[in-house]
Amino acid sequence: MAQKEIAVLDVGSTYTKCVALLDSEQGYSVLGQCNAPTTIEDITIGVEEAFREIAKQLGRREFRPAEIRACSSAAGGLRMVAMGFMSRVTAKAAKEAAMTAGARVLEVLSDADAPDMKVEILREISPDIILLAGGTDGGQEDSLVSDARLIAKSGVRAAVIIAGNVRAQDGAIAALQGSLARAIPVANIMPTIHELNLRPAREAIHREFIKEIVRAPGLRKLLEIVSDREVIPTPGAVLMGAELLSLGTPRNKGLQEIVVLDIGGATTDVHSVLPKLAGLPIEERGLIITDAKQVLYRTVEGNLGLRVSARGIFDAAGPVKVLERAGLAGKMSESTALEFGAKLEKEHSYTPQNPAEKALEKGMAVTALEIAIRRHAGHVAIEVDPVMGIIPGMPIGRDLRDVRKVIAVGGVFQHMPEEEGIDLVRRAFANPGPSLLPEKFDVAIDRDYILYAAGILSKVRPDAAFQFAAGRLHFR
Repeated sequence: MAQKEIAVLDVGSTYTKCVALLDSEQGYSVLGQCNAPTTIEDITIGVEEAFREIAKQLGRREFRPAEIRACSSAAGGLRMVAMGFMSRVTAKAAKEAAMTAGARVLEVLSDADAPDMKVEILREISPDIILLAGGTDGGQEDSLVSDARLIAKSGVRAAVIIAGNVRAQDGAIAALQGSLARAIPVANIMPTIHELNLRPAREAIHREFIKEIVRAPGLRKLLEIVSDREVIPTPGAVLMGAELLSLGTPRNKGLQEIVVLDIGGATTDVHSVLPKLAGLPIEERGLIITDAKQVLYRTVEGNLGLRVSARGIFDAAGPVKVLERAGLAGKMSESTALEFGAKLEKEHSYTPQNPAEKALEKGMAVTALEIAIRRHAGHVAIEVDPVMGIIPGMPIGRDLRDVRKVIAVGGVFQHMPEEEGIDLVRRAFANPGPSLLPEKFDVAIDRDYILYAAGILSKVRPDAAFQFAAGRLHFR
């Protein structure tokens, strides 16, 4: 194959990240990497600035890639509602499908919610997408149709991805006819009580994300410059990169169990991929949803971020704990710490100006990661629950103890030496308590934002994308 230059973009609300690559028969190699301010009013202005910076790095007058591929979070994320029958089964499965696609799930509705309440919630949120599940294939049929009727009654103008019992899908489609909602049937996300099939719903969500970008005037031009006219949500690209590294390809052995920590300005995301769960026999799976035994899993802490939701970290942990994590206990007042958090929320581009502020930002990052990791992972039971058959010492929830690779992503890691970033991550895991956290692991800092690029490229050349990512991430 002839070699060519390509660009992979991550268009965020504040910055547009660009990785320039040489695509050849030998694989992908990095030509340059940069960040440029995102220009929401016309996305191509920021992209052109990124290309000019790449050209400077290459010692050229211009950089004109033969291909451009992209992900984005600049549209604010898709507003989604997940609906299902049982709250701990199909409704939760719908949420997992949306989360692994990189969507922003604002509400999960189930049979536990009154019909009138469902209608009111839908009207209040006015979601872009509703992921409608309910019933295994050949199982319960009424909930899918009745929920479709409630969606029609609500009057919301949403895309309804129908991913429930295949026997009930025609009835759900009929219930939506004549309403403002669009019906999009896909394979059942939970065909049996022991099985998840998330990919068809995830792909449908990604297609709707593209349509959402088309409706955003400034972002519409992004679709005009990308080579495949496809832009996926950034969290979805990161998870695709994590999945590629963990599972590998037919020609490349994967890294097996991994955890990815992605701390941003608004949220802290935790992704985990546990391939060993794919081979569990049915008797060990139990109810796959309640036992958190799916291979791919993502959680989002929307109140834990280093800019947009900086004060959320203090609210969740308390200023005393943040100051302790920062090594500033007794050296900085709680009020000063809270003022710093408020400043970060107001001035998103602000960077710490002195050693105390730098230490405090690191303390905030450690605290956010600690909380997010523990909410993602399971725990060891400490009390007896005879109803659920739980005894002390029994692992409950997602077990990460066998994870050997942890990857950290986020702007905070770009502004510190790699060793400091690794130390920051290890501090977040230092006191697991009853949480089922990794026990012996190596850490890699994705300072060049390789993971999202690998996720996007995995759809084009999976073997080359794997080798590219694995070769650029250095675990210690």
